[in-house]
Amino acid sequence: MDVVVQPGVNWVTLNKTMEDSGLFLPLDPSPTAMIGGMVSTNCSGTNAFRYGTMKDWVINLTVVLADGRVIKTRRRPRKNSAGYNLTSMFVGAEGTLGLVTEVTLKLAVVPQDTSVAVVSFPTIDEAAKAATKLIRSGIQLGALEFLDEVQMQVINRHGSEAVRRTAWDESPTLFLKFSGTTEAIKGDVSRVKDIVQPFKPRKIFFARNKQEEADLWAARKEALWTMTSIKPEGYSLWSTDVAVPISRLAEIITLSKEDSGKLGLFASVIGHVGDGNFHQAVMYDPKNEEQQASVAKCVHDMMSRALEMEGTVSGEHAIGIGKKDCLVEELGRDAIDFMKTLKQAVDPKWIMNPGKVFDLPTGSKAIAAS
Repeated sequence: MDVVVQPGVNWVTLNKTMEDSGLFLPLDPSPTAMIGGMVSTNCSGTNAFRYGTMKDWVINLTVVLADGRVIKTRRRPRKNSAGYNLTSMFVGAEGTLGLVTEVTLKLAVVPQDTSVAVVSFPTIDEAAKAATKLIRSGIQLGALEFLDEVQMQVINRHGSEAVRRTAWDESPTLFLKFSGTTEAIKGDVSRVKDIVQPFKPRKIFFARNKQEEADLWAARKEALWTMTSIKPEGYSLWSTDVAVPISRLAEIITLSKEDSGKLGLFASVIGHVGDGNFHQAVMYDPKNEEQQASVAKCVHDMMSRALEMEGTVSGEHAIGIGKKDCLVEELGRDAIDFMKTLKQAVDPKWIMNPGKVFDLPTGSKAIAAS
């Protein structure tokens, strides 16, 4: 149950092509994502709670190194303990170690059935506690997502027609996706109300048919789109993510919202609460230097707070350019130096995606530019 693809393949197209096989690649990032980018950033999405991230689905890679050599990181069996795990070295490396030209991916069996429930709560703390209880209950959730009260307001006013048919409660909300056999899902759904009851749920929606399931889940999938649609002309949206142990998630979201609330700007939170990962987005005028500086400080404080809680500055969008300084703070200078040693060994001229993950050595800019 695997498939060999090239990096320019779109994951949605791949899954549509394989529909008749009963198999699929179970990740769920942006619908525009390509396999190569998914490998390079070790991406995930809403299904990561059940299925993990891209690293869990890559069997092997064909990679062109900086000197032109072509290597295959391992053979095709699922089980393999031969040599170094080269595959994991390139997954999440953001193209800084080599150019991926072919990918062998594991596939999962498409679940027999799925369903969706949506539960709103009076506070973020209650929503987070309910999420923890749901995780520990043994219910077979495919995804467990969170939208704050600001994002629920946006959905009520600017969501698609199908989404706006539901009178959404404008308070912190959990989105639950169930997957498995039809009978197992019926049992799981019937348990949800009792599990969340101690946390004072305000509204609970259960999908009664496939159309309602699609409409309820669409509210979660449209979150970023609706936020972008209300952005004033000329404004920018600063969106970033961190991840912390689930036990600290409510605390960091609450503190981050308090900080962003002081900016006097639009700010909202979307979370993959099932794995402790959340995104905060703030709209600002890039021409206003004071606004830009305030937002930058707010974001940096959020990342520093995540590290204090034994978290990470990037749950699923990698490092790129904007989080290089924070990576040093997260991993320490010795770990960064070891990463640079690997980089120097396979790409001594620093020509592979230069300047990403960490800065180029002094004097390397001219070589990289050429």
